[in-house]
Amino acid sequence: MNKPTNVLSEPPIFLHDVVIAKSGEGQCDCACVATVPLTQTPTAVPPHTPYTLTQSFATIPVNEQYQAIVSSRITGVVINDSALALARHFTQARPLADIPADWRRDWGQTAVQNTLDQFIAHNLLVPATAPQEPLEEAATTLSAWLHITDRCNLRCDYCYLPHKREDLSWENGRAALEGTFRSAVTHGYQTVKIKYAGGEPLLRFPFVAELHHYAQTLAQQHGLALDGVILSNGTRLTADIITAIQALGLRLMISLDGLDEAHDSQRVYANGRGSFAEVARSIDLALNLGLIPDISITVSGRSAAGLADLLTWILQRSLPFSLNFYRENDLSASRASLRLEEEQIIAGMEAAFAAIEADLPQRSLLASLVDRANLSTPHQRTCGVGHSYLVFDHQGRVSKCQMHQEQTVATVQAEDPLALIRADQIGIQNLPAAEKEGCRDCQWQTWCAGGCPLATYRATGRYDIQSPNCTIYKTLYPQAVRLEGLRVLQQCS
Repeated sequence: MNKPTNVLSEPPIFLHDVVIAKSGEGQCDCACVATVPLTQTPTAVPPHTPYTLTQSFATIPVNEQYQAIVSSRITGVVINDSALALARHFTQARPLADIPADWRRDWGQTAVQNTLDQFIAHNLLVPATAPQEPLEEAATTLSAWLHITDRCNLRCDYCYLPHKREDLSWENGRAALEGTFRSAVTHGYQTVKIKYAGGEPLLRFPFVAELHHYAQTLAQQHGLALDGVILSNGTRLTADIITAIQALGLRLMISLDGLDEAHDSQRVYANGRGSFAEVARSIDLALNLGLIPDISITVSGRSAAGLADLLTWILQRSLPFSLNFYRENDLSASRASLRLEEEQIIAGMEAAFAAIEADLPQRSLLASLVDRANLSTPHQRTCGVGHSYLVFDHQGRVSKCQMHQEQTVATVQAEDPLALIRADQIGIQNLPAAEKEGCRDCQWQTWCAGGCPLATYRATGRYDIQSPNCTIYKTLYPQAVRLEGLRVLQQCS
């Protein structure tokens, strides 16, 4: 075999930031995607075993020297031209020992073998006889949304809640936690994640603290790990609450959609006054006291133009963040300025990406850059709705998604609420991407999974079809992978 002309004399380089393996742990205001292990431990492989490059292997240029890999199993890997040539050598099945002699001589046997081991460990080189089957999900966390109160001091234009003066009772809250842990044990989950939400849950923070103490007791009794997060608008945070959150081991997610008027254009108090000043004060107060909040950004037609300035502000504070697209609902449908016009959203997002490139963070970007897509871990469903997610409303009813709390499936008294959620065929259907028209043959299938099923159904009347935001997604995904590639290069340099 002739040596490809694009191969440099530099030995193959394979870079993968181990932080990526945990990047799916960031907070979101939705049913976060299930996670699966990214890699396997390299094992000794007989040198004459035929291996082939995975069919989904593709690359995206990061700069003149490096490429970022995209496959159905892994992203966030950066390789140089020599490593790329080594990978493409296995486009046709061949034994691992079948490496050109000049490569072994020029690069060194150790460098060649280490790179091959990495390709195998990350499922980029697979045994030629092994079927390349669709990914099977293996979620280890059961998430539950507890609707602490329907009350809220804000009146955000895109909110889907009527804001009734109704609260979750202690009896229903306790029963919701018990039902969640029963389901977690029954279905073999290792971790329970509780989202204390609303409305504005900080209106009832002592109640949240009491519930979380009980959740900690249940977790200890059942031998399960516990993760808790408060989803807040950030206007009622105090030093005492921050101290209590830290003592409880809770995390905090705060919604922030822009700076000054960009935020105030869609997140206002009941009297119409903007909320940015209080939210910014709360974020800085939390940071000063050692609590790092996750920032949830809702991208709409109104806020898109201000994203770059917001990301600059966030990155200066080293805050974790997620960019989530506005989802139309019955209460917001009349506000046309919120809608996602493709050119407008793409332009705003690309400007935000440029701001990120100018100040790359240390933490992984793959789970946070493009709406519900989690580019850090492969998955067949956009989120956990209908499979690894429970929503308990303030009346003790159980539904699949917080945006459809009126479509109840069970109550807190159910012995196994998750089993009833999974069995329901009437409400929202969160189908695997492989069953969606337009997604089956897409290279982003295992990262995007077809977008939010509710948004798709509202736009098309179908669950088995790709997202109405598909063009936006496909435009932005390569840029997001490139950004992560730049970050990995910076961290590994």
